[in-house]
Amino acid sequence: MILPYETVVTFFLASVILALAPGPDNIFVLTQSALYGKASGLWVTLGLCTGLIVHTTAVALGVAVIFQTSTMAFFALKVAGACYLLYLAWQSFRAAATQIDTKETKKLNMSKLYRRGIIMNVTNPKVSIFFLAFLPQFTDPGRGAITLQIVSLGFLFIMATVFIFGSVALLAGTLGDWLNRSNKVQMIMNRVAGCVFAGLAIKLITTSR
Repeated sequence: MILPYETVVTFFLASVILALAPGPDNIFVLTQSALYGKASGLWVTLGLCTGLIVHTTAVALGVAVIFQTSTMAFFALKVAGACYLLYLAWQSFRAAATQIDTKETKKLNMSKLYRRGIIMNVTNPKVSIFFLAFLPQFTDPGRGAITLQIVSLGFLFIMATVFIFGSVALLAGTLGDWLNRSNKVQMIMNRVAGCVFAGLAIKLITTSR
């Protein structure tokens, strides 16, 4: 076994607690689930976790160090992420209530929401820097290749994220199914989602390393 049992348990519990802490990703899952239903929230979760695979790989290969040491690289990725969130906010403010109910829109949202989850996660440089600071703390050079240990820890973190974010998606989706019966409530939910996206964009662009 690459990682000792005690490390696995401690790391997984820490990951669950971190996933429960309010942040851009779980807020993103919550709003999308409430707007488009449980399945959409789960697709967003899968997208976010795909992004975590990218961050895990980056840390394992040492690429994340670039974003920790290069101000320009960090700023460029941060701006890209903020612009995408503002685009989502603009779409939410423009969306009509009837758009949410059409089967065609829901079908399109599956792939779109999956991509949104990936972009949302990958364009947040703080995730890479967080992984760079968090994952190595649980590695032990005496137990073999550090790269394999990092990958294993990343996989455990993703499992915790799927569990917590999936639960958020199911709960918010149930609430959203009830709220979506009213066109007026749909419009309000779209506006709220737009404000959330705009707020996340501002939070991302104003963060520092």
